[in-house]
Amino acid sequence: MKKLLFNPSNITSHSTLALILRLILGIVFFAHGAQKVLGWFGGNGLEGTVNWMNGQLGVPLFLAYIACFVEFLGGIGLILGLFTRVWAILIAVNMLVAIITVHSGFFNPNGIEFPLTLGVLAIACFFIGPGNYSIDSNFSKSNLKE
Repeated sequence: MKKLLFNPSNITSHSTLALILRLILGIVFFAHGAQKVLGWFGGNGLEGTVNWMNGQLGVPLFLAYIACFVEFLGGIGLILGLFTRVWAILIAVNMLVAIITVHSGFFNPNGIEFPLTLGVLAIACFFIGPGNYSIDSNFSKSNLKE
């Protein structure tokens, strides 16, 4: 037990932690993005979501489309570890906008706790990077050889 708690190991390596963070965040955003873009999981689909964002929130149409695709494609990108830092920062910005425009307060049905947590995880993902278990790691390794 002492080794598990106090000694570094492969279980707690940087790449393993980056993988766990990317996968969890990626799955959540893929699912939310699939609701918005494809209408899966009880979502309204792309047109319904974009029209809601534009009509109810006053978000310009092109930004509403961008927000939907950032969640969907960003989720896929994080799962694969492809352009990890780009998707992570875009998702963090998306969550900041969601907090400002849609969510308010704590401990209510539309509270900020969930988007705040996701935004902070995206920022952590940005700083920790993709890790070795990612497509991005292949790009960085090839750059190091040159």
